[in-house]
Amino acid sequence: MKAKLLAHTPLAPLKEASGVLDAKSLLPHLGYTFAVERISRACSHQLVRHRGASFSQQSQRYITVKRLQERVVTPPSVEKAGDDEFKKLVKEASESYQRLVDRSVPKEDARFVLPNAVETSLLVTMDGRSLLHFFGLRLCNRAQWEIRALADGMLEEARKAEPKVFNAAGPYCYQLGHCPEGRFTCGRMREAVDRYRVNQG
Repeated sequence: MKAKLLAHTPLAPLKEASGVLDAKSLLPHLGYTFAVERISRACSHQLVRHRGASFSQQSQRYITVKRLQERVVTPPSVEKAGDDEFKKLVKEASESYQRLVDRSVPKEDARFVLPNAVETSLLVTMDGRSLLHFFGLRLCNRAQWEIRALADGMLEEARKAEPKVFNAAGPYCYQLGHCPEGRFTCGRMREAVDRYRVNQG
């Protein structure tokens, strides 16, 4: 998995032009575009639920299905449990796909047999407010491991580009100073705060 910040709207010129507006007020005017590579389709389905963003995703019609086993994301829990069954199912899906294509089934229809583990790449653009919200939700310990890892990579890039805005970013417990999950809290707020705190020294 890889997340790279390709372009962003710098805060400084907007702050200068606005005169009195602070960074928080300017968040909706800040834009961030990331190239996201080698995440699973399962992860991309979670990502596109963020409505305050724009997405351009690689078409599944153009992946090399004959080498599908090289283009899947294997969850760590599956690797830990033994991934023989997982690999077998991916191989069977690849073979089924090829058989359907060989029978003149269009690729866009044959791909219905492919697993959510198949890798994809996409461009993601969010404004500053939406990106902070994304980090608040997806960096939470309760978030699914893959989208949390993606959010970590995106935060690292955003902090390098605009530390004044994103040094305060992290899971909502870090941003708010309390956990908003109520009875569903992970109980590990201090660990999360320590992880995302930026050393000002």
